Amino acid sequence: MVSVEEKDVTAELLPFLRVHNDGRVERLYNPQLAPPSSLMDGVRSKDTVISPEVSARLYLPCNTTEKLPILVYFHGGGFCIESAFSILSHQYINTIASQANALVISVDYRLAPEHPLPAAYEDSWTALQWVATHSTEGLNEKDEPWLIQHGDFNRLYIGGDSAGANISHHIAMRVGTKELHGGVKILGAFLSHPYFWGSEPLGSEPVTSRETSLLYRTWMLVYPGAPEGIDNPHINPFAKTAPCLAGIGCRRLIVCVASQDELRDRAVHYYDVMRESGWEGELSVFEVEGEGHGFHIFNPNTKNAREMFKRLAGFLQVTRD
Repeated sequence: MVSVEEKDVTAELLPFLRVHNDGRVERLYNPQLAPPSSLMDGVRSKDTVISPEVSARLYLPCNTTEKLPILVYFHGGGFCIESAFSILSHQYINTIASQANALVISVDYRLAPEHPLPAAYEDSWTALQWVATHSTEGLNEKDEPWLIQHGDFNRLYIGGDSAGANISHHIAMRVGTKELHGGVKILGAFLSHPYFWGSEPLGSEPVTSRETSLLYRTWMLVYPGAPEGIDNPHINPFAKTAPCLAGIGCRRLIVCVASQDELRDRAVHYYDVMRESGWEGELSVFEVEGEGHGFHIFNPNTKNAREMFKRLAGFLQVTRD
């Protein structure tokens, strides 16, 4: 017998959230938030409001006298959970800022299902354009002094993990066809454990029960009106209607994968397709053996996590030719 409570539920992603018939979203997981830090591993952080929909946390290494590479970062969480202000995100991005000696803008975009996709993509684009506006001469009260005083706009990077890596890909593709404020260019992007999926299995992906998997159900929940569903180009960059990857708007790209991540084979396929696309940028892949999805965020004190941080920091430290 079905209970009244079960009848009231239209969708759920356990153990994270439940959507009721009246549209109410019951969040079963709420990340613990961390305040910005006056000093943590040699890095200061503060929060800012970019637009009525978008905010961010900025990270600035202390005692710097030179212009720093800029990273605009998009957090993971399946487009529906987590935050730029969570303890996990704060510890992770503070580490990257410290090791890369980079100025980082960690974007807090709107979450589905309250704000279905493409809201997160548009919020992320808004944040990147806001950063780019600081590249031009002239200072007004709405400008962010850290960006003006410390940001090197010749070394602008974007990056993200999981859903944030998905966002990073699409933002980079958009930059390939649409100019940023001030003519700013993206030097590089990192895609860490990117959340891509599709109806046809790749590599060791499961062949059966794909429509009941968490990856499938998450996408259908966060973008219920997506044309072509799970083969929409936003989740499947290899779909027939997806633009050619050679059009990506950056000069350097690294794809990070973990051997035990269910998303691993699709990310490696992304690397292979990009390599064969005719894109003339610098491309690399970095794989960590024996680890699963997002291991470096959940277990940052392990040897493998430290290697991951080192690789990402090294990627961000390269100067422009």
